[in-house]
Amino acid sequence: MTDLSQLLLYLPGAILFLVGSGQVRSRLQARGADSCADAGVVGCKHVVKKDKKDREIYNYYDVTVEYRNPKTGHKERLAVKSPVEYAKTQMVRMYWPRGGGKPVLLEYKEEFLFHPWVTMVGGALLILLALEQNRGREVQAMACLSLILIGAGASLTVDYIRLKKHGLQPLEAEITDIYTRQISRETKILKGAKYTYYPIVRFELGGKENIRRCNINSSGRNTFQAGEHLKLYYDPGSGEVLEKHARTGAAVAGVLLMLIGLLAGASILSVIL
Repeated sequence: MTDLSQLLLYLPGAILFLVGSGQVRSRLQARGADSCADAGVVGCKHVVKKDKKDREIYNYYDVTVEYRNPKTGHKERLAVKSPVEYAKTQMVRMYWPRGGGKPVLLEYKEEFLFHPWVTMVGGALLILLALEQNRGREVQAMACLSLILIGAGASLTVDYIRLKKHGLQPLEAEITDIYTRQISRETKILKGAKYTYYPIVRFELGGKENIRRCNINSSGRNTFQAGEHLKLYYDPGSGEVLEKHARTGAAVAGVLLMLIGLLAGASILSVIL
């Protein structure tokens, strides 16, 4: 009978693989769109719905946008559900999925530590590592670990170089509000309800006011305060506003991970040879 602890070894890899594959799928859908168009926000309404026990069921922004359909040339309006708050007259981007269907709001995505492809492949390698370890094949397991370390380190290093080349421009943003998201309620096992806090910021770009809910967050109630300022980063090449920049610490960590991975690979060769 398979030990439960052996099955649990597959869990981290499976989670990473699912998260990475979802990110990859979203990117491929956006890149394979039939057509794109700019749209203006004409309305944004915050919708919160709770059940009889005061548990949050829905919490989103009902965003109404107006755009010119590139296929017909006619102006159209569309209401979409979004986790992001937009200001009226703010410009956004829409795309039409390949194969037909309603246009999709191209929102900024959460900036993950690793590239989606790296996350997906790393998850697959973690699953393979668990499989080889359960089989007692230490050399193969060490080879998987070596590849994971090298891949993670290379991803951090390449991301640092990419952001450095883009010449990101600092952008001052003011925190106007705090979005509170309840992630768990108090139970007999868990003491105290758990919350995550997201800053909502306002900034000017191209002479227009922009409002967005940041992806950075904290479990501490007082981490973000209205009236404080955050630094965002504008990418002049893509026109995107990012929440992170080229961090030297990430580059150093990437180089160290690659070195450790290479040393692990060298130790495998010494065992084989």
